[in-house]
Amino acid sequence: MTTDAVDRCAELFRLNDEQRAAVAHGRGDARAPALLLLAGAGSGKTTTLAARVARLVLDGADAQRILLLSFSRRAAQDLQSRVGAALQRALRLPQGCPPPTLPWAGTFHAVGARLLRAYASRIGLAGDFSVLDRADAEDLLGLQRQALGLGDRRQRFPMPSTCLAIHARCINTEQPLPEVLRLHFPWCSAQHAELRLLFQSYTAEKLRQHLLDLDDLLLWWARMLEQPALRAHLAGRFDHLLVDEYQDTNLLQAQIVRSLQPDGRGLTVVGDDAQAIYSFRGAEVRNILDFPEQYAPSARQLALSRNYRSTQPILDAANALIAQAARRHAKTLWSPRAGSPPLLVDVVDEAAQAQWVARQVLQQREQGLWLRQQAVLFRTAQHATLLELELARCGIPFVKFGGLRFTDAAHVKDVLALLRWAANPRHRLAAFRVARMVAGLGSAHVRRLWLALQAADDPVQAMMDFHPPPAARAGWQSLLAVWLQLHAPAPWPQAMELACAWGIEQLARLYEQAEAREADLRQLCRIAAGYASAERLLTELSLDPPELGAGHAGPAQRDEDYLILSTIHSAKGQEWKAVYVLNVVDGCIPSDLACDHAAQIDEERRLLYVAMTRAREQLQLIVPQRFHITRQAARGDAHVHALPSRFLDDRLRALLHGVAPSAQSAGADTCPAETPQTTELAALLAARWD
Repeated sequence: MTTDAVDRCAELFRLNDEQRAAVAHGRGDARAPALLLLAGAGSGKTTTLAARVARLVLDGADAQRILLLSFSRRAAQDLQSRVGAALQRALRLPQGCPPPTLPWAGTFHAVGARLLRAYASRIGLAGDFSVLDRADAEDLLGLQRQALGLGDRRQRFPMPSTCLAIHARCINTEQPLPEVLRLHFPWCSAQHAELRLLFQSYTAEKLRQHLLDLDDLLLWWARMLEQPALRAHLAGRFDHLLVDEYQDTNLLQAQIVRSLQPDGRGLTVVGDDAQAIYSFRGAEVRNILDFPEQYAPSARQLALSRNYRSTQPILDAANALIAQAARRHAKTLWSPRAGSPPLLVDVVDEAAQAQWVARQVLQQREQGLWLRQQAVLFRTAQHATLLELELARCGIPFVKFGGLRFTDAAHVKDVLALLRWAANPRHRLAAFRVARMVAGLGSAHVRRLWLALQAADDPVQAMMDFHPPPAARAGWQSLLAVWLQLHAPAPWPQAMELACAWGIEQLARLYEQAEAREADLRQLCRIAAGYASAERLLTELSLDPPELGAGHAGPAQRDEDYLILSTIHSAKGQEWKAVYVLNVVDGCIPSDLACDHAAQIDEERRLLYVAMTRAREQLQLIVPQRFHITRQAARGDAHVHALPSRFLDDRLRALLHGVAPSAQSAGADTCPAETPQTTELAALLAARWD
């Protein structure tokens, strides 16, 4: 390695000294010892990771042998874009020449799907497997639940969504079913035997239909790496492994990383233990806390503490909050930016809280701060109910994060199901969804079609031999012609155009707002052009779908501006000039459902830390003295006298500017009365359930 590569990256990415040290780690060593880069909130993590990848390539690393794992497709694309642009400038490539790419950059699930498809024949997996998204996995599990008669018993049985959550937690935490039930779903413990039977049936059905759900992608990948020959082969494919957001990895993902880089050489993980807030998805904060010991003695630990987002008073408060944690990687965020201390606002109740926020939002707007530069954050969505009513009364438009994704819209799922069924004729859910769209083809005829496909050695011939009822002949022939072309398969992306054209023909008959839905399907065709094949598109959209679609849109958003409402989990990775955090009281932050264990309380503290570090210039923590809660079990709803959050200790309070209720009495009803428009994933696997 030459120093020039580090210097060049430092110049291209405008790195500070801490970032430069991370980029330069392992200079002169083709495969450097493991690096844990602790990247504090707003510290330029993505820039530093992109600069490190660029430095590796400039020093001669083969881009084909760099594996970059992230937690969203958008994060991977952002890294790809930054690395490519920097390399294009550093290598002085001719204008118009496409920037260099990283062929192995993507999410854990997407990379896992690619590797599993490449090695399917060596691990007893069908190479034409389809990937179930969460909704389809829940539907399939629901079908098995129904087939086993589990919902028809006298005793209440968990709904399919709860069953899928239990199944996912067992897979991702590597915990046995009884332990998962005891710790997280105690009300389901009595159904232990039935749940085991259900999961055995669900696993067998997925294998029979050549289906993998999102959790299977990690499980099969991890189990594949347990075979010594395959582990050595796959580890030998990559010289460098870089993992983003390592605090969000679960035990399976940490196992995969360890199998690919057992000695840590060539491994870089980036993350922040202070922002580990996804244990409900199976994330394990110990992965990042224990990293130095796991890769000792050669592992190196560096930190990024310069914050580019917030003012120092906000960082002082956030530092004081996270310092309460009994175990953490110590770091102190700092910024050269001065500012006002965060506010600690005491209000009488939730109604007063809503009125306070609405007035503050309008005042900030009049002082030049756009509504979209302000955000209201809360622990759970229902905490914003009174605020939404107050905002409507005050004529303040808002967007609340959440709702259906693009691929959850029914008409989009129809077309994707057609592609999935043509690619995998044994995909029952896709077959049922598409066949039932044919006019005149009832449920009994669809079941007869499926039984014929299930029994046939050649499902294509079974499709051609199927005789629909007279009323469905025209519609069936139209579907069959498209299905056969897609199964052939048709060239890509023309195949998507064929599928969308068929879907558009059905819209007026099946749905309202056909014109808006047709626009979605045409957008789907444009999205398809960015993928190399139908398989890549279907996998990526199942793993990480876009966030828009006419199928769930409300009235058109015509306001000049809008306020952001968001749960804290949804706000991670975002930032606003002004942030208001609702209900900073015990029972909300920390949640009364997350106080059974010290680890849960630690995560609740990190959740408040994430909320506070979203603010760039202004931060308000709001404490209602009376709070309405929906109590557990049979105790009913109640208003309680709330205690300020236990996280608001004396050290933190000293860094906040208190606002007393008396300071809010004037002008409590100054909002105009107008209503805005608002927008709102083989016996090997089956054996674990024996």
